[in-house]
Amino acid sequence: MSYAIVGFGKIGQALAHAFARKNINVTVASRRPPEALAPQARAIGSTVVAKSLRDALEADTIILAVPFGEHREIAKALPSWKGKTVIDAMNSFPVPPEELDGLPSSAFVAKSFTGAKLVKGFNHLVAVTLATDPIVEGGHRVVFLSSDDEDAIAPVADLAKKLGFAPVKLGKLNEGGALVHARGQTWGRLIFQDLFKKEQ
Repeated sequence: MSYAIVGFGKIGQALAHAFARKNINVTVASRRPPEALAPQARAIGSTVVAKSLRDALEADTIILAVPFGEHREIAKALPSWKGKTVIDAMNSFPVPPEELDGLPSSAFVAKSFTGAKLVKGFNHLVAVTLATDPIVEGGHRVVFLSSDDEDAIAPVADLAKKLGFAPVKLGKLNEGGALVHARGQTWGRLIFQDLFKKEQ
């Protein structure tokens, strides 16, 4: 399984730290050329490699960490997203609900990524927390996952575990997943909740 992070701002870099901590290879890309990202990528870890957007999108699993309004441009970079898993780590705040056709933001995003399996995840923690070791005082920092494609959640949950997090499945996007979606000027109730799950 290959991984890429698209977007190399605070959230993208925080996620890159999570991959580097566990020595898991990950490609990073953004609107900037790879040579502009390379010094920061190298500083994070040897398993973090900056590439062009086109090359990054060859990965099996792509984490979207761009500003919400840019997701459509990313989607246009491939003619089809069939066979790809897209993890939506974005937040749509403060986009009005009417601009999302009344849908949860991830369901709206999924319309642009035709054929992809889309999972909402890694969006509820602030970057500085997401970047730190998720194993704290004998527990694992929780990551909430939701998707309208039930089969898509399992491999993302496996990735979360590899990164040291405790995945918690919330079900479909408009059900439990609504707890981690922004709605206009309102944050979902689980956004910014830093919760832990103890080892069983």
